[in-house]
Amino acid sequence: MSEAEQRYADLMIELVDSNDGVTEVGGDLLVHGGPFARLVGDELSVRLPPDRVEDLRTRGIVRRHHGEWVLVEDQSIWSEMARESHEFVGEPPVGKQS
Repeated sequence: MSEAEQRYADLMIELVDSNDGVTEVGGDLLVHGGPFARLVGDELSVRLPPDRVEDLRTRGIVRRHHGEWVLVEDQSIWSEMARESHEFVGEPPVGKQS
């Protein structure tokens, strides 16, 4: 197992054990059935709001993967980025709560 694979495995355990609606299916992390993080090669791929994607991309923190998905190479911020993605994907759309 590579260092990235071990880090991702630890992250999966941390988030699934958090009891915040997180499950793991086929290596993807999901919140309420929606994917929010996965390992792509040796990088973490997370889904974030478009404005946040652009901010992080212009600062060189992430690389665009596709759409709202970005790749995060720096393993030291994987947990932070996964939690931000979890919050983004797990929040119900405005006006769809009732």
